[in-house]
Amino acid sequence: MSRSIQLSTGVTVPYMEHGDPSGVPTILLHGYTDSSVSYELMLPHLPDSIHAYAYTQRGHGDADKPAAGYDVEDYVADVAAFMDAMGIEAAVIAGHSGGSYTAQRFAIEHPERTLGLVLIGAFRTVHDNQAVLELHEATFELTDPVDADFVREFQESCVAEPVPAGFMAEIVAGSTQVPARVWRDYLTGLIEADVPTDRGVIGLPTLIQWGDQDAICHRGDQDGLLAAIPGARLEVYRGAGHCPHWEQPERAAAEIAAFCLDVSRAPQRPEPQNVIS
Repeated sequence: MSRSIQLSTGVTVPYMEHGDPSGVPTILLHGYTDSSVSYELMLPHLPDSIHAYAYTQRGHGDADKPAAGYDVEDYVADVAAFMDAMGIEAAVIAGHSGGSYTAQRFAIEHPERTLGLVLIGAFRTVHDNQAVLELHEATFELTDPVDADFVREFQESCVAEPVPAGFMAEIVAGSTQVPARVWRDYLTGLIEADVPTDRGVIGLPTLIQWGDQDAICHRGDQDGLLAAIPGARLEVYRGAGHCPHWEQPERAAAEIAAFCLDVSRAPQRPEPQNVIS
């Protein structure tokens, strides 16, 4: 079911909700230029014991698109505000691609509100990521409306296995709603942000899902995350690209559901450690 809600950070965001209200709260953060549609293939495979929320983040899809406010800090603040609005004390935080930066940063700054972390097609750092840097350079040439062929080429480059044609059409249509300035400003925010795991320690259970054909986030990112997060484990999706939850949604959902149920039974969550102000 899709609804919209105004957050205390000043933006109104649409969201999808799935599962029993008594289930494990789980926040699903989409990636760059995507929307809550990013989780449409996976949500039906989640059991009712997982109470999942997938919301469209600021600047994307049908969410508000303010003139500014596209730094990682802004997206982290929106996660906290969304949880406040929903009355969620703590949740599993899952983030795909750019959303993985937000998820990591949220876990560092709000460990008491984070049951566990799921990182899908995740970065440890974008500072030396050639694919991101080249895309960022290309965004300075974009004008509104962003060319649909450019969007399709970008989105199709994110998968190595086929996804339903209708789903990809929805993804492309959603990305064309993103203004050229947000295509640029979002990546600028990622590139200029501190590497999340350099800011503090993530002392939480973490599930990493990564496709071994990912042309954007490489194995080095995954090894870096494993080294930086003591409680992390890596699940490799053979043949999948940057979006394993699109390419193998049933498996992704099963792993996430099992992880969420495990961490919901874990002992008390840690306090912040070594966070850079």
